[in-house]
Amino acid sequence: MNTAYFFFFITILLHSCHTLTGADDFVRPIDRSLLGLHKEEKVSHFKLYWHDTVSGKNPTSVEVIPPTNKVNTTTLFGKVNILDNPLTSGPTLSSKLVARAQGFYAATSQTQAELLMSMNFAFVEGKYNGSSITVMGRNPIFNKTRELAVIGGSGFFRFARGYAQLKTYSFNLKTGDAIVEYNVYVIHN
Repeated sequence: MNTAYFFFFITILLHSCHTLTGADDFVRPIDRSLLGLHKEEKVSHFKLYWHDTVSGKNPTSVEVIPPTNKVNTTTLFGKVNILDNPLTSGPTLSSKLVARAQGFYAATSQTQAELLMSMNFAFVEGKYNGSSITVMGRNPIFNKTRELAVIGGSGFFRFARGYAQLKTYSFNLKTGDAIVEYNVYVIHN
């Protein structure tokens, strides 16, 4: 009998301590299926071309903060551009529009041409229309191949993760316009 009382007392004591700490006030386990999560995830590969147009009458990328003049640098340190760039299925701007890259890039290095990039790839075509993939990371623009992280998404890409490999397809030194090939590998539901 004493053993039963002892276990009863310990159970009440542990429950009281747990309740006093408020451990369950803000978090609780949830069934994956309630969020549309499946045990088996899909892996998708998207090959897209990012058209960064900074020149002309209708640029898709505009400078919102100029580079600082407080630091003697050739890297445009401090410059920030906001963008709404087309993502197409081929390298020409007349290729099929698949999505729009909406976000910003900022020159974040004082010693090399390097950008911090943060973008949503907002799909406008096919079954992914209305869904988005969010990418972010460091882009040392003169490296042959660069990599950004897929950090999330919406719609079909809820809970997405993965990476994007970038390769410059073309860069116009006169205008500053660029076309970059993105190979995006996404794990999603």
